[in-house]
Amino acid sequence: MASKGWQHPYVNIFKHFRVEDWKRSAKEGDVSTYTNKTLRCSVFQIRGPVPANSYILMPKNCNRSLGLTGRYFCLLFRPTPGKYFVVHLDVSAEEGQVVRISFSNMFKEFKATATWLQFPFLCGAAKDSVYESTAKSARHGLVGPAPTSVRWTCLMLDLQYTLSVYLNRCYSHVKSIKLCANMAVKNMFTSDLLLDPGVSFSEAKLMGLSSSQGTGPMPRDMSFPVPKGASWHDLYDYIRFPSEGTKLPFDSIQKGCVSNQRNPIREEPCSVNLSKPVQDRVSLIQQITTPKSLTRNQSLLVTKIPDLGVVSTHLKADWLSHNDDQYQQESASSSSHQLTFRPPCDSDDRGVHVHVHPEDGFSKHGEESEEELVCTPVPHPGHLSSSKGTRKQKLLPDPILRLNRIIGFGGATTKYVLWTKSGDAVVYPCHAIIVSMKISSNQQRFFIGHTDKVSALAFNGNTTLLASAQTGNHSVVRVWNYHKGNCLAMFRTHAHSLSCLSFSYGSGILCGVGKDSHCKTMVVVWNTLNVSKGGEVTILAKAHTDVDIHTMKVAFFDDTRMVSCGRDNVRLWRVRNGTLRSCPVNLGEYHSMDFTDVAFEEGNFSNQSLDDRTLFASSRSGHIFEIDYSRVVIRNVRRLLPAQQQHADRREKWTFKTGPGIAINSISVSSSFCCTGSEDGFLRLWPLDFSAVFLEAEHEGPVSVVSVSSDSLQVLAGTSTGNLGFLDVSSRGYNTLMRSHTDTVLGFSVDGIRRHLTTASADGTVRIWNVDSLHQLYDFVSEEGPCSVAFHPSEQVFSCGFSSGIIRVFDISSARLLAEHRQHRGEVVGLAFSPDGEFMYSADSQGSLALYNASEEDHNVIRVVCNAVAQGTERAPDALAVSSDSRCLAFVGPSEYIVTIADSQSLDELLHVDVSILDVESPRLDSALKVCFSPATTEHLLVATTANKILWVSTKTGRLLREVSKVHKHQCSSLAVSEDSRFLLTAGHSAVKVWDYNMQLDINSQMFIGHSQPIRQVSFTPDQLGVVSVGDAIFLWDFLAHPVDSLSDSCSPLRLSYISAPKSVQPDAEVSGVQLSSGMPRQTAPLPFSPPQLLDVSTLDQVDQGALGSLSMNDDTPTISTIQVAANGLGPSSEPRPAVSFLKVTELDNTSPLNTSHMDAVELKAKKPVRPDCYRHFIPRFKTSASDQAAVAPQPGEEGIKLKAVIGYNGNGRCNMVWSPDQGLFAYSCGCVVVVEYLHMGSQRHLQGHSEEISCLAVTNDAQTVASAAGSSNSGGSLICIWDIQNGTCRKTISYHSGAVQSLAFSRDDLFFLSVGDFSDPGVALWSSKTFQLLSSLGVSGPIHDAAFSPSAASQLACVGSQGVYFCLIHTHGSDVDLKVQRAKAPAEVGDVELTALCYHMDSFLFTATNRGHVFVWDVNTQRCLMTWEADEGEIGVLLCRGNRLLTGSNTRWLRLWEVEAVRGVKPQEKVCNVKDSGTMVVLEQEIMLDGTMVSAAFDSTMDMGIVGTTMGTLWYINWSDNSSTRLVSGHKTKVNDVAFSSDEGHFATCSEDGSLRVWSAPSNELVVQFQVLNQACGCVCWSPSSRKDSTCVAAGYSDGTLRIFRLASSEMEIKLHPHHVAVTAIQYSANGHVILSGGKNGLVAVSSPVNGATIRVIRDHKGVPITTIQSVNEQCQKFGLEGNEMWLAASADRRVSVWAADWLKDKCDLLDWLTFPAPAYFGDDSPPPSLAAFCPADPSLIVYSGYGVEKELSFYSLAKKQIIKKIALPNWATCFSLSCRSQLIAVGSKERVLKLIKSTSGRFQDFTQHSDSLQTCHFSPSGKLLFSVAYNEILLWEVQGL
Repeated sequence: MASKGWQHPYVNIFKHFRVEDWKRSAKEGDVSTYTNKTLRCSVFQIRGPVPANSYILMPKNCNRSLGLTGRYFCLLFRPTPGKYFVVHLDVSAEEGQVVRISFSNMFKEFKATATWLQFPFLCGAAKDSVYESTAKSARHGLVGPAPTSVRWTCLMLDLQYTLSVYLNRCYSHVKSIKLCANMAVKNMFTSDLLLDPGVSFSEAKLMGLSSSQGTGPMPRDMSFPVPKGASWHDLYDYIRFPSEGTKLPFDSIQKGCVSNQRNPIREEPCSVNLSKPVQDRVSLIQQITTPKSLTRNQSLLVTKIPDLGVVSTHLKADWLSHNDDQYQQESASSSSHQLTFRPPCDSDDRGVHVHVHPEDGFSKHGEESEEELVCTPVPHPGHLSSSKGTRKQKLLPDPILRLNRIIGFGGATTKYVLWTKSGDAVVYPCHAIIVSMKISSNQQRFFIGHTDKVSALAFNGNTTLLASAQTGNHSVVRVWNYHKGNCLAMFRTHAHSLSCLSFSYGSGILCGVGKDSHCKTMVVVWNTLNVSKGGEVTILAKAHTDVDIHTMKVAFFDDTRMVSCGRDNVRLWRVRNGTLRSCPVNLGEYHSMDFTDVAFEEGNFSNQSLDDRTLFASSRSGHIFEIDYSRVVIRNVRRLLPAQQQHADRREKWTFKTGPGIAINSISVSSSFCCTGSEDGFLRLWPLDFSAVFLEAEHEGPVSVVSVSSDSLQVLAGTSTGNLGFLDVSSRGYNTLMRSHTDTVLGFSVDGIRRHLTTASADGTVRIWNVDSLHQLYDFVSEEGPCSVAFHPSEQVFSCGFSSGIIRVFDISSARLLAEHRQHRGEVVGLAFSPDGEFMYSADSQGSLALYNASEEDHNVIRVVCNAVAQGTERAPDALAVSSDSRCLAFVGPSEYIVTIADSQSLDELLHVDVSILDVESPRLDSALKVCFSPATTEHLLVATTANKILWVSTKTGRLLREVSKVHKHQCSSLAVSEDSRFLLTAGHSAVKVWDYNMQLDINSQMFIGHSQPIRQVSFTPDQLGVVSVGDAIFLWDFLAHPVDSLSDSCSPLRLSYISAPKSVQPDAEVSGVQLSSGMPRQTAPLPFSPPQLLDVSTLDQVDQGALGSLSMNDDTPTISTIQVAANGLGPSSEPRPAVSFLKVTELDNTSPLNTSHMDAVELKAKKPVRPDCYRHFIPRFKTSASDQAAVAPQPGEEGIKLKAVIGYNGNGRCNMVWSPDQGLFAYSCGCVVVVEYLHMGSQRHLQGHSEEISCLAVTNDAQTVASAAGSSNSGGSLICIWDIQNGTCRKTISYHSGAVQSLAFSRDDLFFLSVGDFSDPGVALWSSKTFQLLSSLGVSGPIHDAAFSPSAASQLACVGSQGVYFCLIHTHGSDVDLKVQRAKAPAEVGDVELTALCYHMDSFLFTATNRGHVFVWDVNTQRCLMTWEADEGEIGVLLCRGNRLLTGSNTRWLRLWEVEAVRGVKPQEKVCNVKDSGTMVVLEQEIMLDGTMVSAAFDSTMDMGIVGTTMGTLWYINWSDNSSTRLVSGHKTKVNDVAFSSDEGHFATCSEDGSLRVWSAPSNELVVQFQVLNQACGCVCWSPSSRKDSTCVAAGYSDGTLRIFRLASSEMEIKLHPHHVAVTAIQYSANGHVILSGGKNGLVAVSSPVNGATIRVIRDHKGVPITTIQSVNEQCQKFGLEGNEMWLAASADRRVSVWAADWLKDKCDLLDWLTFPAPAYFGDDSPPPSLAAFCPADPSLIVYSGYGVEKELSFYSLAKKQIIKKIALPNWATCFSLSCRSQLIAVGSKERVLKLIKSTSGRFQDFTQHSDSLQTCHFSPSGKLLFSVAYNEILLWEVQGL
């Protein structure tokens, strides 16, 4: 124990103590080793029937100690399925005390002594197995033998924590370990680090995990194998003790939640300004990780259970209430859970509050029920609390709630509905409550006391006694005095799942049917003769049977006789001499039927002999049996058949004939008729001879029970769909007593004006109820799952949110759908109207928040904000709260720790409150659940938290004003405040509490129970006279608090604020600022969905051709058959072209029809080759465009624009960057251009000669020549250009390879040049560097990825590829050159790999890399692999060697520098050595993580500094001396969607498909700042027109419909807007910068305020098609007859352009003109050309348009003349164009990769083909001096010279 440094970071116990030698360890019993297939290694197997007799013990000598000091003990083991195991750890404390820590699945509970801790171990199971789902649902898990699907487990015990918490001792070391049967063990280790088995070493490096942080990955020799692509946690179990989770039992060891797994991705570093709440939260980490002792709950002692009473609306309602403080006093002196029942001596009506402990025998097993408080009549008060001399102040009145009505029927069963003897009331179950309802008035009274759903009911003969049973594992039976409503007896047997009860007529016998512990049917008969007199209930007899019993009834004529029926049987039972016996009815051929009900013949004649008794039985096959009771035989059989259809509208009477039957669920017999309830929904009345039906009633669902009243005048019917009603036989009228939801009620809303209640249920229905009569008024059925509802505060309108995210608004009066919105993608968790009725709000489970205009019928969407609300469904259905003054909206979000208060009219955030930092003493972060405003005090916001607290927060400052702890035993699910803010209402699990709002009393609350399931929502009614709570059913409570006298005056203004003013008195001037397009002045506008009307265009006038040059402008014959040229386009000609080219310009005075010829589009199809399994191989980016062979290149020196700069680097290339530090040459490729950059000057030279994407580059050793390779435009093979760097000219072009070129290389003496083809044409070509003549070529069978010349021997070179490494030797014989090749395969030890890169080391060694991260060392002379090591987790694509330093770069983004000097000492061996085995030290010196996969690299001779290129389009300068990386060149990886100049041309912005927005400085073209939005595409960008640098902003539109405004001065986001629900396709500031105009993919144009983000108006005229262009200019509009100081236009994809006159300060925006351009049908495979429009800079009254139409052309439209005045013909469809403010220049881009510069006055043009793909955007700078053109991710900046 002198030093423990050797034990860091971990100790492999089996290896260190050499357990297999059994010298320092011992084994006993059946201990063996075997190779486990899962782990692929040897493991120990310990087996034995008695665990203590088979074990592994360490150390062998009990007097010695292991001395392992690691804090964490880890055991890698698998319990044997179906067996028990035990593990003992003897741990020594610092005080010298030895403590044994044991865990086993034999232990049922936790036990602790001063020297021994025993923990039960809960075995896990395989993912998605039945055992796993069972274990998840169990409250305390499943202790016992391991399941068959138990998995290998990594158990991590915190020994220091265990000793500290449980025994208050300090941990020292582990003394001994004993592993007992039955288990398989791989290994054990101790460590001071908390190692994560689910994280690999590479992932740990990516996440930055290190030992300094106390954590790290599991060592490789201790880890479990994980197949490629699989997850560790899907294959194995990881158990930490103590567990991180809060829901696991504190004193058991079991699997916790692994949902929060680390993701092995390191994000880009960014600077974050932490707010004070965040800083405070971070500071809590130490507190959170510090264990706190938990107080153990005190137990209750209840020596007597008083009677639980029924509460009537006529009686004094002291029931169901409880005071919290009183409960605390009562529980303080309790210590036992024993409950016994003793019947009362008399029926005293005095009551006392009694608490039933949730773990007693009457609570639901396996469920943490709320404390259940009931007021019960008892003979004498129970002395449960000590009284004090002073009377405590408590909440008055007591009780403050009284249950008035319940809307609901059923729950566990709908089989039991009973008539009273008088026939004036019915009794039925509603979940855990029994309801007695008068049929005349619907008045209800309740029998409350069951703790689970009621499953059976029974009356005695005169209906004075009522028996009830509850379902579940503790099937309690209660006997009630029906008239008084008190519980006379409560008892239970060993049966569970009681499903049937029957009272004898004289109430002496009660019979029940349930299940015993072996799930066998058990029949129990109780003696209840003296129960009404206070006597005990005893068991007369019971019997176990294997037969199925569906119904059992006691014979009314004999208390000792019963009859039962079930599947395949009808049996007669009798009690005699304390035994219960039965005999079956001989069913004969009907023995296999399923019997559903039995009924005796009516008549209570005691002197009637048994021979005359007839028994009726019904079956699911439609049969009705008449059974002779005395002879136990069948008398008669009849069958219910479907009706015979003679006519479509008439059904014949029912008869009993042959054919398929209808299932009969219930039968009841009176003295004059028999009634049946069947599965087809019919209640039918038959004469006793069953001749024909004389009365029937059809129901909405299967009839589950029928019952005839004692006077035979009424028949009661209940359905399985929750309907209850009765048929009046005499009047033949049917009365519905109750309708109910058949599943959980999820939410509700109350219409206070009309006293209507709407509810949404999990049964898929939305129902509207009359609160007074309980009648269902409307029923809306949906398959989408309604989940939340809200009534409009004044109108007869309600909205409903569905689980699919749809919002629907209904008008109840007209029963029509007003609006439907689909903005949400997740379940709607919040839905609310503002109290003034002007706005509606909705929130979904994905975090979206929407604002609607509720003042309009269609409830238009004003704004949608994403990621505003905390995600999840636990806050449903009332996740939103609106203040009583309609000014503020509150919700939990954007995270569960934050409560946000927002402006209700704009959703602008006003205040954030972090509830997680309010309690610094808490050991864990608190999160918010529900929020609620105080109506009378709008400065108070109440927040319910997961720590069972309610916080009062100031809405002005966010300060905590007050808090209440321990609100409920479970989390608060809903809360509400009364209108006068005197009372607070909360719901937790199944209990409702009413609180004093000010919390100033000694006893501040009362609690009320009744619900059997968690309450989903609770609220006061609008009139404040009632409370509604919903969950299993709808509970309507009377609120009995007395109003304050002075409240009427003070609250009247508050109530008035809920009523919106009549619409007739609302002035037009008071239209809200967020009003939508209703403010438009025009009455009609063209509908975008109508087909465009064709313009009457006349034939073009012939123009003098001489003015256009010598070209024929109207040649209809294409000159090249492979390319279709438009009729007026420029086709290639065999004649020499003139120096100047012109386009056809037509001045139009009068328009006339055009003669058009339909041209078929060229179909471009490319075969996609199969590439090798490595990224190192070059694959050209797929393009659908082809270069235009007819492009007219300008003469040298006469270019109208000159390429000034290329922005970016092509990360798709491979080895497409070269750097020669000695000569100062730095070159790289972007698209089809080679960029030579002078770093010291910041200038560029551009080598232009390719037309396709450049794949690779190579440079000579003297840096005078550069070679570049790219594909050919005519698909004739690849083209290699040889460039002279001094003058920038192309010396030579060569071509050999039919596919792409994979690699280029020059020899060390620059005599040879090597080119390698890609996988489509794998081969090597050797050229002369002087003449570039082909010297030799070689074809190989597999792809080659890389090639290199030897640095010392010019005649040696090597290649690597899929087939291995090729060693090549150049033999020269005069002018003949031969290549001799020797191939060597990769070592078999590493498996099937691709060799991806290579480099030479010294003279005789060659390094090669693989796609799995290996590096091989080859002897060049012997061509053998000497050694290998794993240098990376991924594929290595870059390999460089300088001296003794090796550089590796891979697709894991790691750039590593290795010291490989020791390689030279490796000697050849028979077998390839691994670095670890050979003893050779290959040292990792340094490593840097970059932004992407490495594709190119160049370093100096000492490897101190260099340049590395990545797939992200970045070139990095690497300096190993200070381990730094600096961006040299930045570019976009994905498609660039837009580019824009700032107004002062000091900056420009680009946006990309990957969500990045980049701002660059001009003229240096350096990246200033990048704004990245994850998982969204940035589609468009614009600059604010402000000239002040400090106020310059850039705005961008994204694919999720949001706009984001970024301020350049602060480099931060200014504001986020969400005016669209689809992708934003165009964006533009207004000319004066007052508003932002944005267009969406759905054709809507939003006008938004850049100040507050509000959507001012929405233009819907282009609805249905994407907006392609928006532009705004300063222009006085008076000359066009409209007010306005600026004009703006919007163009849509359907060739329509709208022009608007606007004055935004005056809120004016009028339609000025509407243009529709004709076009024929488009038959192309791709999308048609875009519709583009722009104002002419010199004359804004002219609009230039281009789009798909009859001709390819630019059209000039005059707003003044209302006609097209000029056209410019184009050879290709325009994909983009831009107008210059100077010299009437137009830049036009096309899909044919041509940038065309046109003089609009003369038609003169020039073509520029420097792009390798179709152009998608081009923009002149504001001054017209610069021009941007973009093709995919290639950004070219041109300097405009002029034409």
